[in-house]
Amino acid sequence: MNTVRQLLQLKGDFTWTVRPEDTVFEALRLMAEKDVSALPVMEGNQVVGVIAERDYARKVILRGKASKETLVKEIMIKDFPCIHPDQTVEECMEVMTHRRVHHLVVMEDNRLVGIVSSGDIVRDIIYTQRKKLSILEGRTLANLFV
Repeated sequence: MNTVRQLLQLKGDFTWTVRPEDTVFEALRLMAEKDVSALPVMEGNQVVGVIAERDYARKVILRGKASKETLVKEIMIKDFPCIHPDQTVEECMEVMTHRRVHHLVVMEDNRLVGIVSSGDIVRDIIYTQRKKLSILEGRTLANLFV
């Protein structure tokens, strides 16, 4: 089973972030520009929250607020799950399912090292399954010629 560290190496090691004082509009613009659906919220070197597109839909749009006037700190998730880079993809799935979240903040030595999404996890599982099938099919074909 792959680890989060391996996932992050494939994704690239850069993580875009926002500040609590940024507007939701600025956060959404960055998400659209970078094609991501969630961002860690940083205050100095400390991760203080996570903002996701889902938060925008539920906490801004449905409440009749304006994204250009609402601050990230007003809608960010403050109780967010963190994982370590050496945890497995399977452990991530368990945390995501148990906490009902689509994103996990990756921390090592109290430092942000990335964020993984449910899409990252599913993509890794599909890749791993295909790799295993390819190996099994190769062995089966080789055994036919012995």
